[in-house]
Formats: sequence, C-alpha cells, structure tokens
Amino acid sequence: MKKTTRLKELLYAKEIVAAPGAHDVMTAKIIEKVGFDMAYMTGYGTAASTLGKPDIGLLCMSEMLDRARKLATATNIPIVADGDTGFGNAVTLMRTIEDFEDAGVAGIQLEDQIAPKRCGHMAGRKVVSMEEMIGKIEAAITARKDPDFVIIARTDARTSLGIDEAIKRALAYEKAGADAIFVESIETIEEMKWINQVIKAPTIVNIVEGGRTPQLTDKELEELGFNLVIHPVASTYVIAKAVFDLMHALKRDGSTKAFADKMITFNEFNELIGLGEYSKYEDLFVRD
Repeated sequence: MKKTTRLKELLYAKEIVAAPGAHDVMTAKIIEKVGFDMAYMTGYGTAASTLGKPDIGLLCMSEMLDRARKLATATNIPIVADGDTGFGNAVTLMRTIEDFEDAGVAGIQLEDQIAPKRCGHMAGRKVVSMEEMIGKIEAAITARKDPDFVIIARTDARTSLGIDEAIKRALAYEKAGADAIFVESIETIEEMKWINQVIKAPTIVNIVEGGRTPQLTDKELEELGFNLVIHPVASTYVIAKAVFDLMHALKRDGSTKAFADKMITFNEFNELIGLGEYSKYEDLFVRD
C-alpha cells in the first residue's frame, strides 16, 4: 500500500492515530521501531536541530524539503511534513507541493499565517485573509499528482481572532477541499467539542507540552472526536533535557558511568541504524 493511501486510511480509522514528532532521522526510526503507525516532521524541532534557533520562519523551503525527504526515505511509515505557509503565494505553493510529494512524504500541513510564520503556540501570530488561504488550498489540490497525497489545512486564527473566526475558517477550508482540518492552539475542551461537532472532515489536534491546548490523553481526545493527535515536540524536549543532564554529570564526574543505565548500548544503536545490513553488503560485494 502506498504511504499516502495508508495515511488516508489512518485518518478515517475508528480509533485516533498518534503521530509523534520527529526532528531528525534517528527519532523517526525509533518512532517506527516502537510501533507507531506514522510520524510528524516537526518544524519547531527541525529549526532547533538544524539551526539551533526558534521556529519563526528562519528555515527555507529547500532546508525543510531536505529533512522531509530524509525522514521519508529512512522509514516505511507515512510522514506528514510541516509545510509552514507553503513558502510563498498560491502559485509558488504549487512547486512546494510537487517537491514534497516527490520527496516521498504522505502529506503536508499548510497554515494560514502571514510569513514569516511562528510556532503555533507562540504569541504574535497573524493570519492572511481567509480567501488567500482558500486559494492556496485549491492550488495545492491542483498541484498534487497522487489524489491520496494528504493536504492538511491549519488555521492559526484562534489566538489572534478568536474561536468563532477559527471555526469559520476551518469550515471554509474543509469546503475548499482540504483532506483534514487542524485548528491550532485550541484553549478549552468546549472548543474541542465544538470543532468536532461542525467539521465533518478528519480533525487534528496538537499537544505541545507547556502550550495553550489542554494536555489530554490520546483516548480522551478520541472521545472528543479527533482523528489524529500530533505530539510534535515531546521527543525534542526529552532529548534536550537528557543531554543537559548527561553533560552536567560528565563535567562534574569526568565520567559517564552515572548514565550507563540510561544509554542505549553500542550493539543496540548499531542495530537501530542498520549496520548489520551494510555489513552483509560488504561481505557480498566488497572484494580485494
């Protein structure tokens, strides 16, 4: 089954699907190995891991595309790429869709922020007109070659313009043909219920630790009607904390022994990154 078709299947499944965030290939491979059905390429984590800088529109399309391609190539599960605002107007967005589809991701998230965009749980976000975003959605649908390539329309209007405007936009984006609807920065359970009462397309919720949205479990979100829950930054935060703790211990003790039980082993890590397969090829093909 194509990854795009599999993603569509997951969006319409009876149970909610969880998409942990992957900021690099190793994290994506771990997500797959643990048994998750899909992963989400986090723009927040990609900016942090690539530049060491915040998610405020500093990465260009080619940098995001390169990361998306690497994640898709290294895994067998569907990857949803963060497409930010599409990197231009409706026409330039068409190239974005073509390139991300060719990169092998199963879908792309597009948001209605004014460029340069910001992380969806940061203050200071502004949105384009609803009409401009509708044009982008229509252009994205026209540009895709595979009808199963998933176009996710995200509105960031909740924080700046209120929930009424966010719902209005969500309905308009659904009518424009978006495959799934993502209202960012939902602030109450009542808002969650309202979204799922009025939107018929699959709905997406974003759980950011320390963010604006209530920290509900996946099961609770499923009961509210959501089809997909994204956990975009959890692994990024855990990795940062773990490395801080390790470096403090190493600086203090001059040794990593205190962290021995927290580390993956040498052999386990080599298995994760596929050393055995390459060793087999060396035995088969490398000759003196």
